[in-house]
Amino acid sequence: MYPETPPAEGALDETVSVFVELRPRLFGIAYRVLGSAVEAEDVVQEVWLRWQKADRSAVVSPVAFLSSATTRLAINVAQSARVRRETYIGPWLPEPVDTSNDPEVGAQRAEALELALLLVLERLTPTERAAYVLREAFDYAYADIAEMLQLTVVNARKIVSRARRHLVAEQRESVDVTEHRRLLKAFVAAARQGDIASLEGLLTPGAVSLSDGNGIRGAARIPVLGRARVANLSTAYPRFWGEVEVRFVQANGRSGVLLYRDGRPSTFMTIAASSEGIHRVMWVFNPSKIAAFLNSPSRHETALRA
Repeated sequence: MYPETPPAEGALDETVSVFVELRPRLFGIAYRVLGSAVEAEDVVQEVWLRWQKADRSAVVSPVAFLSSATTRLAINVAQSARVRRETYIGPWLPEPVDTSNDPEVGAQRAEALELALLLVLERLTPTERAAYVLREAFDYAYADIAEMLQLTVVNARKIVSRARRHLVAEQRESVDVTEHRRLLKAFVAAARQGDIASLEGLLTPGAVSLSDGNGIRGAARIPVLGRARVANLSTAYPRFWGEVEVRFVQANGRSGVLLYRDGRPSTFMTIAASSEGIHRVMWVFNPSKIAAFLNSPSRHETALRA
């Protein structure tokens, strides 16, 4: 039910305080399901509007109500986003988010946050993705997951288990954050110097480079496969490295770099690595995705619109 008149001032204050307290968690759920900070912000804003209008006297658990609304909206957006991404030019990568101030983007746990894992999550159905995120990143009980997704508890368990198996088969075990940063710094240093031999020494034989540009000039429109090709691509344009300023940042709980050209951020780059070396290099040239990183919730809190 939705009230026909706005709540009293005191009630509105409580409405806002409850939502603000839970907002980081809601963003964390939506972002992990969608892989898009902009779309996650839109979902959270819509949940806020619904929370304002809801008959809160009938809500037993605000966290359950808001988490459920966020999850269902995110699934709906993910289903439509899958269709839109079919027309995306070149590889699609998740939007990086700044985690320098909020290491878990509002989550209780940091699971399902790395860009490489978010990319693998895209291979699951939206419902599988949501169930996995709710369980692994936020530790919701299976009964709660079942209610949010309108499933039986048995089916909720099966979906999470199936998602885990799929991810185990697709995802390599990551190095720790210290080793990840060391490898990234070594990669950037070698690329800037045009040191092909050193780059090849850092990469695994089956390394892949993905460039997300949605057709922007200079971004490879197909994955680049193989140690030698990835190394050559990373040093193919000497002026590219010579004309940029490299700034190390923290994105999605791991180190990344923002490349500034003429004082403006032009490219985001990070890696995925295992004990065998760097197996994925990820470049984000799409300006809207870089802007999403710079304006992520850990830097600026989105205003609540009445």
